Amino acid sequence: MKPLDRWLQHQRLNRVLPWLKPGQKILDLGSANGALFQIFSQAAAGSLGIDPTLARDTCTTGGFRLCRGFFPDQMPANAGQFDVIVMLAVLEHIPGNHLGPFVEGIAQYLHSGGRVLLTVPSPRVDGLLRILKQLRLVDGMSLEEHHGFDVESTAQLFGAPRFRLVKHQRFQLGLNNFYVFERTGGA
Repeated sequence: MKPLDRWLQHQRLNRVLPWLKPGQKILDLGSANGALFQIFSQAAAGSLGIDPTLARDTCTTGGFRLCRGFFPDQMPANAGQFDVIVMLAVLEHIPGNHLGPFVEGIAQYLHSGGRVLLTVPSPRVDGLLRILKQLRLVDGMSLEEHHGFDVESTAQLFGAPRFRLVKHQRFQLGLNNFYVFERTGGA
């Protein structure tokens, strides 16, 4: 990761950190190297990161598990439910025909009253990242996987009756979006 990649990652992490509380069981989808658990070490035992780009299953320095695989199909059998699910720049990597099962998996693994914390870049970011990648300023992590996700559809994906929108905020000059959804008791 180049310094600008790290800076962008920390900008996203800084959006979710105020929403995390010590002792919560956290699932980090698209966890990469476990940066969330390196910064927020007060997560409960059983917290987990899952990412298909990991070379192998491992543990972070705080003892949190990182599993190689795709969510929800390759979740560990004993994972249980979580208080918080974090997704930083993940939705734009999910093909459209997989978004439904992906959100179903989130509803399945999230406690009622639990929260989904996610960031979603504007599709305009792809062109900017391509330029920065050509200039060798960013690695542009998995840029080729971006599917032109429509940010405006985020609230529909996480809509009633299973979720309710708690917060939506644009940041990074409006090029990125931060959402908080709460899991309701709805089916």
